Amino acid sequence: MLLALTHWLAAGVRGFHVFEYLTLRAVLATLTSLGMSFLFGPAMIRQLTAYKIGQAVRSDGPQTHLVKSGTPTMGGALILVAISVTTVLWADLTNRYIWLVLLTLLGYGAVGWVDDYRKVVHRNPKGLSAKAKYFWQSLIAVVVSVALLRMATTPAETELIVPFFKTVALPLGGLGFVILTYFVIVGTSNAVNLTDGLDGLAILPTAMISGALAIFAYVAGNKVFAGYLGFPSIPGAGELVIFCAAMTGAGLGFLWFNAYPAEVFMGDVGA
Repeated sequence: MLLALTHWLAAGVRGFHVFEYLTLRAVLATLTSLGMSFLFGPAMIRQLTAYKIGQAVRSDGPQTHLVKSGTPTMGGALILVAISVTTVLWADLTNRYIWLVLLTLLGYGAVGWVDDYRKVVHRNPKGLSAKAKYFWQSLIAVVVSVALLRMATTPAETELIVPFFKTVALPLGGLGFVILTYFVIVGTSNAVNLTDGLDGLAILPTAMISGALAIFAYVAGNKVFAGYLGFPSIPGAGELVIFCAAMTGAGLGFLWFNAYPAEVFMGDVGA
């Protein structure tokens, strides 16, 4: 949104052309999501506490987690809002990858919100049933996988590149690509979900990995850097730097409130 505005302003003031640089927008996206977390975090925690939206701890889980019962949860909504708003503000909204990652983020966030709602409102520590949760996770993952396959414009977008070998890439084919992408998305979602409530164990690696993925996205989207470093050149991938930067900023902002002693948990809506 702001990128379109700066393009319009650049027609009269040349200085606004600087906002076309991914690096600048990435820094601004990180600061924006971080600032939103700091600004709205305390108010959100107060509201969650007032509404008695506390963490419901599973009785079959580790006994050491029982002391966490009652800590405000569903704080992941702050992460989702910060990432989504920041991405819409600073990313190129004509980029197909931007809308796809936002769809994935909000889709899984919606599944988590229903899970948290059942835990908090219905006081059911198990929340959404495992079958229902896995069904919706799978449905979103399949839709995203097929969309990525259909949007692919180069063979490199559907190949499995073997680490440490510059010239080794395995063609997966349509079905193989969808299956691999499905397991990556669903597996990552559940991996994060398992560590929710462990005082930063989920959000800190998420923030760090997002920063690393931003570098890979930048290189893949830059034809010169990709060729020099032996990376596949993927048109449009560079814009994902904004999304990754927004996730890093939102993650670090949430960690401020989630580090021990945790004031809030992300809940399934964030995990």
